[in-house]
Amino acid sequence: MEPEKRTEKPEEKELKTALVAIVGRPSSGKSTFLNTACGEPVSIVSEIPQTTRDAIRGIVNTSFGQLVFIDTPGYHESDKKLNLKLRSVTEDQLKDTDAVLYIVDSTRLPGGEEQLTAELIKPYADRTVVAINKIDSHSAKVSSAVDFISGTLPEIPKERIIQVSAKNDENINEVLKALYELAPEGPRMYPEEYYTDQEVGFRIAEVVRGEAINRLEQEIPHCLYVDIADMEMKKEGKLLWVRAFLCVERESQKGIVIGKGASMIKTIRIESLKKLRRIFDYKIDLDLQVKVDKNWRQKDTVLTKLIK
Repeated sequence: MEPEKRTEKPEEKELKTALVAIVGRPSSGKSTFLNTACGEPVSIVSEIPQTTRDAIRGIVNTSFGQLVFIDTPGYHESDKKLNLKLRSVTEDQLKDTDAVLYIVDSTRLPGGEEQLTAELIKPYADRTVVAINKIDSHSAKVSSAVDFISGTLPEIPKERIIQVSAKNDENINEVLKALYELAPEGPRMYPEEYYTDQEVGFRIAEVVRGEAINRLEQEIPHCLYVDIADMEMKKEGKLLWVRAFLCVERESQKGIVIGKGASMIKTIRIESLKKLRRIFDYKIDLDLQVKVDKNWRQKDTVLTKLIK
């Protein structure tokens, strides 16, 4: 009688989990990458620089494991109080992450701002992936971006310098694979169905702010923040009532945000509600008003509340 053969169970692949900081100059495409990778609108996308003010988390789940991205504010040189606070958010996030994703805008030649960002990343080069973004643009200068990275951060191997179009979802998977290579083994931090850990109030405020800054004149967006004054769940959890204020620094700005015949504030409210309906599985009733918070960008109490 032949001995019974023991069937070997295939080894289960160990999951990998990493906290990944996304770093880059303002408007390099960090938020677009995050939204594309997550498959959902997690972060504000705008042509206007410095729209991301907080370290925003987006979560990507695949068969390899989980990548938890932190979309940091655009890193640039400035001595203004708000910008210094934004820079400190970026610097703080780098210290506690497993990997770094450095996004470079290939449509702009590297300059002092890019050099500043590269120097910030240099101590973390052994765990950094570079995504050279916007290669779909006719003004892309990819070879200049590659030469800059190779010369400034020679510690980063060529296989971790990837040309992408975050807007067109081109080579995003290659970036994710490179990040998983750097990720340590470990269980997921969040359930698989999560694509962000943002609180409800924060998500609503970011949607409203996003709709506002993409419709207002160039000088308004940086002078604006959203204050969620009150929220109440009604109708047995089927309706969330929200009172929110679009806060500006001066009376003259208030009129621009309200618009002629309140047309602007109405449009911002309606378009915000359209996006919120796609995010939440209950209805949102949004009471949106405008108020002046004079010189708020110089107030530590406001900055501490807005930027964590």
